[in-house]
Amino acid sequence: MLTIFGRKKLTPERTAHIFTHTIIETVENGFPEVAGFINDSPEFVIHPNVDEEDIGRFLMIVIAGNFNYIPQHFTDGQDKEVIEHCVQKLAPVFEMTPTEFAVKVREYQSFMSKVNAPSKNTLYAMSKAVFFKYDLIDCQDEYFRNMKTPNPIFCKNLDEIMRNFLWDWEAFNEKYKVISQAAM
Repeated sequence: MLTIFGRKKLTPERTAHIFTHTIIETVENGFPEVAGFINDSPEFVIHPNVDEEDIGRFLMIVIAGNFNYIPQHFTDGQDKEVIEHCVQKLAPVFEMTPTEFAVKVREYQSFMSKVNAPSKNTLYAMSKAVFFKYDLIDCQDEYFRNMKTPNPIFCKNLDEIMRNFLWDWEAFNEKYKVISQAAM
């Protein structure tokens, strides 16, 4: 039926509003489960003790990872508009200016790329970023601790959890059409 009546039109600003509020809500509701998963993972020989309230780094990882997917689902101009509006809406959450927040997101994206090299898979990068940002190296057994690398079993399990924090742009684009304000 959507094809008969068309998709609902949204501005990049409204798209950013929906995305940011949904991502924040998803992370706020989901991070206690993530922290519990990490703390209870049998791959650790020392209890990681990740605090359910220590959500900031996780939210930044989720935002940075999701921003990596936006260009794959919009035209060149639209992707930049959506990201710019997201930055405007998210900066106050972190008590930063939009410029400071944009720099912080780029730092996280760069960090994720570095810890995940040579792979370019954003999902894996998000899992590895969680591992390193929450200092889980020393919680592992001696073999992986000495290699300074995450236990692959832990990362594989975390990948499955991290999928829940990726925005489904394909489903969104089936329901909505993002157009600039001038075209509405």
